[in-house]
Amino acid sequence: MPTRMICLTSALALLASHAAAEMNFNRIASFPVVSNMAAGEDTNRETSPEIIDVTADGMTLVYTDSPLGAIGMIDIADPANPKPLGNIDMFGEPTSVAVIGTTAYVGVNTSESYTLPSGKLVAIDTATGETTAECDLGGQPDSIARSKDGAFISVAIENERDEDLNDGLIPQLPAGHLAMINTVEGGLDCASLKLVNLDGLAEVAPTDPEPEYVSINALGETVITLQENNHMVVVSKDGDVINHFSAGAVDLEGIDATDERGALLFTESQKDRLREPDAVAWIDDDHFATANEGDYNGGSRGWTIFHKDGTVVYESGVSFEHAIVQIGHYPDKRSDSKGVEPESVTFAEFNGTPFVFVGAERASVVGVYDVTDPTAPVLKQLLPSGVGPEGYVAIPQRNLLVSANEKDLIEDGGARAHVMLFEHQNAAAAYPHLTSEGADELIGWGAISGMVGDKDGIVWAVNDSFYGFQPSIFKIDTTQTPARIVDVIRVERTSGPAQKLDLEGITLDGQGGFYVASEGRTERLIPHAIYHVSAEGKIKNLQGEIGIPPELAAVEKRFGFEGITKVDNTLWMAVQREWKDDPANHVKLVAYNLETGEWGAVHYPKAAPATGWVGLSEITAHGEFIYIVERDNQHDHRAVTKKVYRIPAADMVPAPLGGPLPVVSKTLVRDLLPDLKSTGGYVLDKVEGFAVMEDGTAFVSTDNDGVDDHSGETMFFSIGNMNAIN
Repeated sequence: MPTRMICLTSALALLASHAAAEMNFNRIASFPVVSNMAAGEDTNRETSPEIIDVTADGMTLVYTDSPLGAIGMIDIADPANPKPLGNIDMFGEPTSVAVIGTTAYVGVNTSESYTLPSGKLVAIDTATGETTAECDLGGQPDSIARSKDGAFISVAIENERDEDLNDGLIPQLPAGHLAMINTVEGGLDCASLKLVNLDGLAEVAPTDPEPEYVSINALGETVITLQENNHMVVVSKDGDVINHFSAGAVDLEGIDATDERGALLFTESQKDRLREPDAVAWIDDDHFATANEGDYNGGSRGWTIFHKDGTVVYESGVSFEHAIVQIGHYPDKRSDSKGVEPESVTFAEFNGTPFVFVGAERASVVGVYDVTDPTAPVLKQLLPSGVGPEGYVAIPQRNLLVSANEKDLIEDGGARAHVMLFEHQNAAAAYPHLTSEGADELIGWGAISGMVGDKDGIVWAVNDSFYGFQPSIFKIDTTQTPARIVDVIRVERTSGPAQKLDLEGITLDGQGGFYVASEGRTERLIPHAIYHVSAEGKIKNLQGEIGIPPELAAVEKRFGFEGITKVDNTLWMAVQREWKDDPANHVKLVAYNLETGEWGAVHYPKAAPATGWVGLSEITAHGEFIYIVERDNQHDHRAVTKKVYRIPAADMVPAPLGGPLPVVSKTLVRDLLPDLKSTGGYVLDKVEGFAVMEDGTAFVSTDNDGVDDHSGETMFFSIGNMNAIN
C-alpha cells in the first residue's frame, strides 16, 4: 500500500474568495478548556466554560467553570495560539465573572438547598491566583456586571427555583433581589452592599422575582431581566427602581413547533409567545438588547431592542431563526421547546460600527448585527461557535470577539468544550460554507451524508436518518460562494413519503435520476438497501428497491452502506465497518451488476484505530480511480484519521460472495486534518461526503448530526482537481 501526500489548494484559500474584501469577523482559534487541567488530573471529567471576561490589557481571558468549581484562565497574547494558564479552585459553584484591571470578581453559589440559598462575591488577583476579598451576598448569585468606571458591581441574586417542585412553576420562595457593591482597588467594600427589593413589580409571580442577568450603562443604571417573571427592571446607581415593565410577547409564524418527527417543516405558529429574556446588554444609555431564550412558558426564538422606557424599538421575530435554518444549524429536536434558544447578547463597537452579538445556545451560532440604527439592525454574519455558546466578551482594542461554549460531550464521546476566538479582519467572511439563502422557499437542511458531482458545477447531496421522515436530495450550486442549496427533492414511494430511510450515499443513474444507498437497522426491521430514484424523487415499487442478497444478510451488522458510486453497469457500495466474516481492519466494497443482478465484493484495508473506530464514509468513481473517504470517530485534538485514498479502477474486480475476497491497493490522496483545522475550529468527526465533478474538481463535506449534541457546523470545501494528481 504506497502512501503519497498530495499538496492541493487549501480549503482556507478557496474560502477567501467569498466576496470582495471588507471587514468581517472570522474565527482564528479554538481552545479546548480541558487543556487547563493540571498534569495528572482526570481529563475525562466534565469541564465547561460559561461566562467569560478579559483583563484590562486584553491579554488574559477568565471564565467560570461550574463542573470543576473553578475559574480558568487563558493567555491570548497571541490570539491565534491561545495558551493555558490553569484553573483556580473557587470552593463553590462559580456562576459569573467580571474583570476590573487584573482583578476577577466572581459570583460563587454556596447554597445548601433551594430553600436555603447563599453565595458570595470573591475578588481574585489573576496574576497570583490569590483571593483578595470576599463578601456575603445574602443569596444565590447568577449574573454579575461591572460599572463602566469600575466603581461598583451589580449582582443578580436569583435564588433559583427547584424545577422538580410543582413542575418548576413559581412562586417558590425565597425571592431573588439585586445586590450592588462598591469596589476598591483590587478588592471589595463589603460595607457598601445594597440589596434592592424587586418584589411586587412583575405581573407573573410578583412575590418571587428571579433576576437572571444584569448590565450597566454609562449612567450607572443597571438593567435586570426577571426571566421567569417575563419582566424588565431598571435601577439607578443609587439602588432606586426607576422603571419596570413586562417583557411582553411575540406572535411567531413560519416555525417548526413539533419535536421528534425527523423532518424540518416551518409551517406552524405560536401566538402570544412570552419573550422571557435571559441575557441583556445596553447598546447606549437609552436602549438595551435582550436574548429571548424563554423558560417554562415562553421563548420567542429571537431578540429584542427596548428603550428603557419600555418601548420596543426592534423585534427580530422569526428572522434570526430563519437565517440560522438557511445555514443548516437548526436544532430540530428543540422544535417543540424554544427552537434555536437565543441565550446570550453582547454589545461592542468595532472600528466605529456598533454591533450586537446574539448567541443561539441550541444552534451554536453567533449572530452579528450592525445596530447603527437601533430601530433597524442589519444581520451581517452568522459565526460558527462551539457546542452551546453561553458567554461572550468583546475586545475591540484588539479586534477580537470571544465565545465560551459550555457543552462538554465527553460522556457521549463527542467534542470537548471550547473557547473560540474571532478576529475582525479586512477579509471575506469564511462562514458559512453552505447555505440555502436565496432559494425560492425556506429550505432547512442538515446531516449531509453523501454526495455526487454532476454537470455545470452542481453537486447532489442526501441527508441521513436524522431526518428519517424527510429523506431528501439537495441540489447544490458550487459555482457560488458560499455554495448554495438551490432546490430540494423529497424522496418518496409511489404510495407516499419514503420514511425511515438512512440515506448515506448517492450516485447518478445516467438518465436524470439517482441511485441512493440506505444504511439499514435490522433490529428495527429496516433493511440495508439500494433505491433507484427518479429525477422527481420517486422510488419505483419493487423495481426501484434492491435488497442485499442472503450471503450478505447472513453476515451483516448495523454499520452498512456508507456510499455508492456507478462504474459502467456496476454499482459499488462502501461498507462502513467490518461485518461478521471480515478480517480485522478490512471492510467490503460491494458490487452489484445492474444488468445481471450479480453481487460480488473486494476487501479494502483500512487503518487500525488509535482510539474508537475507523471506517469508510464515501466511495466515488472518477477516471481511472475509485476514491474512498476513511475516517475515525474522533473529534477535536483527538482526531487522527480523516483521509482520502484512491484505488486503481483495475483493482476493482469483484469476487463471488461467501469466499475469499481480493484485497485492493490504496494510495493516500489527501490528509484532511489540515483542511478541517483551516478555519480555526476544532476537527469535526464526520467527513461524510466526497464528490468529483466532470473536470476533476473534488468537494468534501461534513455531517453535522442534525445539530444534536453537535455544533451544527458543516464544512463544504474543495481540495482541488483530482486530474492533477500523478
